[in-house]
Amino acid sequence: MKITFLGHAAFALEHDGKTALVDPFLTGNPKATATADEVAADAIFLTHGHSDHLGDTVAIAERTGATVVAIVELAGELSEAGVENVIDPNIGGTADLGWATVRLTPAWHTSTTPAGTVNTPAGLVIEMGDKRIYFVGDSALFSDLALPALRGHIDLAVVPIGGHYTMDRFDAVVAADLIKADQIIPDHYNTFPAIETDAQAFKTDVQNAGYAEVIVLDPGQAHEL
Repeated sequence: MKITFLGHAAFALEHDGKTALVDPFLTGNPKATATADEVAADAIFLTHGHSDHLGDTVAIAERTGATVVAIVELAGELSEAGVENVIDPNIGGTADLGWATVRLTPAWHTSTTPAGTVNTPAGLVIEMGDKRIYFVGDSALFSDLALPALRGHIDLAVVPIGGHYTMDRFDAVVAADLIKADQIIPDHYNTFPAIETDAQAFKTDVQNAGYAEVIVLDPGQAHEL
């Protein structure tokens, strides 16, 4: 599987000819390395409805016919906006696309869409091929981050480190200990002044503690699992 960092909290996951996008905020993203009219997508997985995560979901889904997986209230808004293929689990629910599954887990955050729909933020446990990836989503540090690993080994976790709107890099070190992933990719940092931080210092702290290998990706850079 290949994971590509598209900037901020947007990623592309590719395996066996299929592509899933996570939180495709591209238009208006100063760190974006692709545009909404050029990315491939068989599916779009959303953690929540803030504009820097919902992003270009509607436009990409309309162009590609991608299936969108989002928590039920957000899924309802997307259906009303004209997205044809929507799956609407709630926290604890799993969407099975045949070539990938995505399970929604708790995240400690807030969320209201630009259109005013209040929705509960989620983490995403995505399984593609033989890999399991845990997108923590926008979240503070809280103890339930340890729970996904009790169900199955986490190959890679994507963890926010920017602070202000999510956990900062120091809390993210503790999160790394809880999550028990083999590898961690930091996200949600350095996009805007309020979330500027030192990703290399986060990497040093996590690896010195022996919690995980940290992969710091520049926008546009890919990592093979």
